[in-house]
Amino acid sequence: MTRDLLRDLYATVAAALLVVTAALVGTAIEREHGTLHVGWPPLYANWGPHVGPGTPAALVVAVGVVAYGPRVAARLPWRALLGAAWGTAMAWTWSLALIDGWQRGVAVRLTTKYEYLQVIDRFHDIPATLRDFTGHILIHSPDHWPAHVAGHPPAATVTFVLLDRVGLGGGGWAGAFCITVGASACVAVLIAVRALADEALARRAAPFLVLAPAAVWMGTSADGYFAAVAAWTIACLALAVTGHRPRLTGFASGLLFGLTCYLSYGLTLFAVIAGAVLLLGPRRTRPLPYALAGVAVVPVVFTLAGFNWWEAYRLLVERYYEGAGGIRPYGYWVWANLACTVLIVGPATVAGLRRTGAALSQLPTRLKARPPRDAPLPGRTRDRHGASARTGSALRRRVLPWADMPGASAELRLAVLVAAAFAALLIADLSGMSKAETERIWLPFAMWLLASCAFLTRPRSWLAAQAALALLLNHLLLTGW
Repeated sequence: MTRDLLRDLYATVAAALLVVTAALVGTAIEREHGTLHVGWPPLYANWGPHVGPGTPAALVVAVGVVAYGPRVAARLPWRALLGAAWGTAMAWTWSLALIDGWQRGVAVRLTTKYEYLQVIDRFHDIPATLRDFTGHILIHSPDHWPAHVAGHPPAATVTFVLLDRVGLGGGGWAGAFCITVGASACVAVLIAVRALADEALARRAAPFLVLAPAAVWMGTSADGYFAAVAAWTIACLALAVTGHRPRLTGFASGLLFGLTCYLSYGLTLFAVIAGAVLLLGPRRTRPLPYALAGVAVVPVVFTLAGFNWWEAYRLLVERYYEGAGGIRPYGYWVWANLACTVLIVGPATVAGLRRTGAALSQLPTRLKARPPRDAPLPGRTRDRHGASARTGSALRRRVLPWADMPGASAELRLAVLVAAAFAALLIADLSGMSKAETERIWLPFAMWLLASCAFLTRPRSWLAAQAALALLLNHLLLTGW
């Protein structure tokens, strides 16, 4: 057994101990004080072993991906791989959801008293409702919004209102929409990894993105939809900064980021990941004007319609502490949230993050490989007078981004991207605005942590561990989302 593999196993055992500790301590706190407001700490779930119609399909998908996923991902043409990844992610998410049956697993998930579909009939006049939206956020306000409606900007609810308007009303259609769109998040991550690192790493990450334990909560949760919009924001930006139609992809990235901020207040932290993309991109400034123009669209539309984002967020913080958020102890959740993260990303991602840290530890040494200022630039030659001359279309800026330097390997670029996602997650954790339920709230960040699995050797063993965890969670627990 190699030293790296042993270190991976040590990291995985440490993460497992974190989960066990969170479960034991959380159970004791809930029994003694009842302040956690979760049924099976640290998850918002209850113990309830069961099987369902999705069980055989889930087993088939899991066995198929474990046995053939790495080989297929390495050999399929790129575009075919993207389609296969989306289709397989949908199959995995649908099968896990249907373990709980159609009604409980899909049709009623978004119709409970906390959810968006409860208020569809209050949006007959969308502009008028948006103008009055902040007046119903606080618990003591008249006809206060359900928890999830009050806890998010109105783009989330408006999405389901528009689905209802086009004839796709009800929990079944809403669930199908969230699963279908949410499963595309893995495709967006693959595109970004290929653009910023290289195709080989993207192919190695593909089976892990498809077979993620996070799929337990992607079906059916609106946060799966949010995860996809946020993921495509980063994918479009990655394409823009690497020269793939920078005007179009830059504008699309900005447009989607604006939508992301109006789907969830906490996902403004995706600016951290976007910052890493700009750092890694060789053409970081060219798409910026188009991205900034795109960012303005959604905020302008909602502001003109009468919704005040900043006022709504201020009232949300007050509402948060009026409810369970004011009771749940920060001292427990600030670390138990990380135990939830272990369960949604799985042991393979824990090992991948360990390798990400090892790659980043080499960053100071790699940066010393920067060429001197008077050295010839890549793609240039020197004439007999010492002047720099172009060679074809390879002309670059006089000062290169550090990501273009010889020391910055594809692995290091991927490590920077994953580290940015982990940093955003930690900021969300320390903020205290995500105490519990992070198994669904942090799905957007989890998708980017899964990309670290590209660093792993022996992928089939790690994939088997991922699948086993997801199947155990979905068959032993009745999850709340």
